[in-house]
Amino acid sequence: MASPVASEARMLLPNVETMTAVLYFGLFAMSFDFISGYTGYLSFGHAVFYGTGAYVVILAANGKLPLVPHTTPFMLLLLLGGVFAVLLALGIGVVSFRLTGVYFAMITLGFSQVAYVLVRDWGYLASSPRDGPFVVGPEGAMAPVFSVGVPFVDSLALDIGVLTGDSVVLGPLSLGTTEVSFYMVGIVVLVCYLLLQRVIHSPFGRVLIAIRENEERARAVGYDTFRYKLIAFAISGFFAAIAGGLFAGFRRSASPDNAFFFLVTGDALLASIIGGFGTLAGPLYGRLLDETIREFLSKEGTGGGLLPYLREVLPESILTVDIAGLTVQGAIETFLNGHGSLYLGLLFIGFVLFVPGGVLGYVRERLGGTVAQRVASRIRGGD
Repeated sequence: MASPVASEARMLLPNVETMTAVLYFGLFAMSFDFISGYTGYLSFGHAVFYGTGAYVVILAANGKLPLVPHTTPFMLLLLLGGVFAVLLALGIGVVSFRLTGVYFAMITLGFSQVAYVLVRDWGYLASSPRDGPFVVGPEGAMAPVFSVGVPFVDSLALDIGVLTGDSVVLGPLSLGTTEVSFYMVGIVVLVCYLLLQRVIHSPFGRVLIAIRENEERARAVGYDTFRYKLIAFAISGFFAAIAGGLFAGFRRSASPDNAFFFLVTGDALLASIIGGFGTLAGPLYGRLLDETIREFLSKEGTGGGLLPYLREVLPESILTVDIAGLTVQGAIETFLNGHGSLYLGLLFIGFVLFVPGGVLGYVRERLGGTVAQRVASRIRGGD
């Protein structure tokens, strides 16, 4: 029998499939924050790199990527997508970084929209009119599997995917396909996060922060700010493509609307502002809060949901109380369920006005430093 705490968590938190989406999209939001939060240049067209990573995986798996066999291991496809994104970022950045402020944001958005229209209207890039190029494999071949682990070593890799991944039994612990996907995607996201953190805390990262604070001064002391911004843009594009590849590998499909559309970048911006701009980890928490609200107030309540939760904790007599011609349950269905985006928008406005540093920024402000710094300080103080 599940404990009360476990029951509450199951009702209030998103389900495991949604949490997997939080991980890979959180990585995309972190890559967006890397360039926008640490240099001050808002990349409104960042979805082009996310889509590039997704489509490299999808096209390669369908045998449509020249010179790349459809049997290429998934981990290598992630890296290949990242390389494509780096080249694309360098091309876009060479033009875009000649501008600043809103003009930079608009030109990156323009590049993204060009890519979106190209992918949407090029028949070679689509094999399904409904959801985009589903991974079915080349004609006469087995549908490919996407494995996270060591390439070419089956014993050190596990398949991921909706209803297609591996399941694992470790003694009394049994993990289904969705749980395995969550942990394997999480490993990739964690490694990418640690690499981004290493870059930020390197001398290179310090220059990026100097550019954000005062680019003219950074240039005056001898830094080639154009080159630093271009390299940062390429790094950001690489990790955005990794996130897109994880998305395509887990969903086993991609389409222009969920990979290249500018609103994909909008979601990353939303997560970054709520979680904390310029904090790197903040966008992950921002995305978690986003998905939690949307799912908790969804009509289906797939992760528990508000109405199922209230039906479990409140007696039927309260839910059926009539208030001004509307029952409590009816009021919830009318004003709350299905309106997650509305309340998320209000929350976003609240953060912009009252908590501009976001969740993680606020926590760091209250602690007087990062959580890691404060914990280390406490440990040293206790010696």
